[in-house]
Amino acid sequence: MSSMNVSLPDQMKNWVKDLIGAGQYHNASEYVRDLIRKDQADYDNRQAFRAAIDHGRTSGAESRDFKDVIKAAKAKAQKAKT
Repeated sequence: MSSMNVSLPDQMKNWVKDLIGAGQYHNASEYVRDLIRKDQADYDNRQAFRAAIDHGRTSGAESRDFKDVIKAAKAKAQKAKT
């Protein structure tokens, strides 16, 4: 594993120390790795959302009535639960 040095303002450094002191993380590296994992997941979710929006924009107009679309979505969600 490689290392990386990061400069932080005192307020941020104290925040990290407080989290470590409270037992939420063992050390600053663990905290930073957790933040990066969360950021990566958020990025992936944003990309998927953008792709879904792009797909919707390019898929054309929906011919079904709004109520029919909602009904179909609910049925699909219910089927996915089973």
